[in-house]
Amino acid sequence: MVMETAICGRVALSPHQIFQPKPGDTKPRQKQWTNRNTLMAMPIAGVGKGGGLLEKPVIEKTTPGRESEFDLRKSRKISPPYRVMLHNDNFNKREYVVQVLMKVIPGMTVDNAVNIMQEAHYNGLAVVIICAQVDAEEHCTQLRGNGLLSSIEPASGGC
Repeated sequence: MVMETAICGRVALSPHQIFQPKPGDTKPRQKQWTNRNTLMAMPIAGVGKGGGLLEKPVIEKTTPGRESEFDLRKSRKISPPYRVMLHNDNFNKREYVVQVLMKVIPGMTVDNAVNIMQEAHYNGLAVVIICAQVDAEEHCTQLRGNGLLSSIEPASGGC
């Protein structure tokens, strides 16, 4: 068992002095409790600085109109939105389409996937997601890779 020297205030104490105070010592530096063969030493605030009070944290407030680093990064990533379109086909089962949508599109819920699948089934076409062009191309490629008919189009034009 390795014993280290504890520093209490400005006086270095050995483990022997902490756990077995001298007979004339009226203010022991630590109290001891024994709990199921485990010795726990609990420090008591006393000698030295830092008697248990914490300083109030400083919270920086952003100035109105001042952009944060997050806002600057976000503005750089803005690109024209694109729609990922799902086309009806007569090959894939409805359950499979729902599974693929949930696997490919991040955050897609079962309810949204079912609604998109049904819209494509009844109307021949459904909007899956509106996102940046790079993401739209990736989602379209993944949907096609799983056997679904998919395309992308700019979201700014049309209905």
